[in-house]
Amino acid sequence: MGSGDVGSTGTGASTGIGTGTGSPSWWFDSGRVCLDLLATRVKGEELLCGPSELAAWLLGARLVPAGTPLDGMGADWVQAFRQLRALIGEVVEGGCSDAALEPVNSLAAGPPPAPRAVRVPDGSLAYVLASEPRCEQLLAAVARDAVGLLTDPVARAALRRCEGDNCRRLYLDTSRGRRRRWCSSEVCGNRERVARHRRRAAVAAQAYPD
Repeated sequence: MGSGDVGSTGTGASTGIGTGTGSPSWWFDSGRVCLDLLATRVKGEELLCGPSELAAWLLGARLVPAGTPLDGMGADWVQAFRQLRALIGEVVEGGCSDAALEPVNSLAAGPPPAPRAVRVPDGSLAYVLASEPRCEQLLAAVARDAVGLLTDPVARAALRRCEGDNCRRLYLDTSRGRRRRWCSSEVCGNRERVARHRRRAAVAAQAYPD
């Protein structure tokens, strides 16, 4: 895995990043972690710009709990997740070629981060990781989710592409009746409704000019 040119002094350089709370403003929940990773590049816009964005994505995707130290994260992690994203895009959208499937399988063969349940001051149990996660462990978790999606006929049947203009996001349609049309009703759906209203207004204006 090579190093990129963002937010680090070199491959594997420590960034001192620890995950906080909440999700980034650009977060999109597709229903599958591997599809969430695909959504980090939208219409040519790169959202995984550096270690801080990747750390925020890992937290939003629930691959790491809040407060997990990620001191080993550097540009090489960002590059590795971008490479996995490209492979997932190919196997999910591009006909699932063996050339792309094999590296996904290889990553999925690795162990994901080990979880632990720990007692917190109020007496309840909290989810933490047994140790600071390594990049290959987090990649394995995403790759395993991609393998799960590819081999699950029910999930594959629910796979949809957003119908919004200039939006190619993929998501799982779990709505009643499987009638969901947009990745987000508040964003792409609202844009479509506004555009429809404007078209109707334009038609009405031509039919009934002042």
